[in-house]
Amino acid sequence: MSVAVKAARIDSVMSRWQPDAPGRLQQAAFELYAEHGYEDTTVAEIAERASLTERTFFRHFADKREVLFRGSSELQQLIVDAVDAAPASATPMQAIATGLAAAGAIFDARMRPYSRQRQTVIDANPELQEREVSKFAVLAAALADALRRRGVPNPAAGLTADAGTAVFRVAFDHWIRDDSERDFAWFVHDGIAELRAVAAG
Repeated sequence: MSVAVKAARIDSVMSRWQPDAPGRLQQAAFELYAEHGYEDTTVAEIAERASLTERTFFRHFADKREVLFRGSSELQQLIVDAVDAAPASATPMQAIATGLAAAGAIFDARMRPYSRQRQTVIDANPELQEREVSKFAVLAAALADALRRRGVPNPAAGLTADAGTAVFRVAFDHWIRDDSERDFAWFVHDGIAELRAVAAG
């Protein structure tokens, strides 16, 4: 076996042991989705681009859809924890606003290009749009539970959680398309203000 072949095999083995396999798979998937489209990209191609195996892919993701939703559970927990920690004097909507604004810890300026790229892929595929809708439904349910823990009864807890989730979706949409220095929390509070204005009208 030649030295070049041995070196190539060593490089291949070493690359499989490099850290952050989920991040590498996600980056590879995004590149391929942009180049070939979501539907025409396979798990095998994603793994190959990331210099990993298909087995490694399936250790981290159930399917190629989930690459786009990595971190959703952590984001939801961050929001819910912030709602739980809101002052006892906060109104239900103020508690929700506190929770949504906390997502700014994840949605910072460095994340905006990634978030734009991800949303472009989702917007182009009905299957992914359906998956995103289900994720928002899970978030709304978690927010309603958080409000009930704060003593907010039904149906107010559910209605407020649904309204808050709608604000989150609008805030996120505006944030990824904005080129100013305004942070994610600004868009959350702007959305809450718009909601109050509509309700008052």
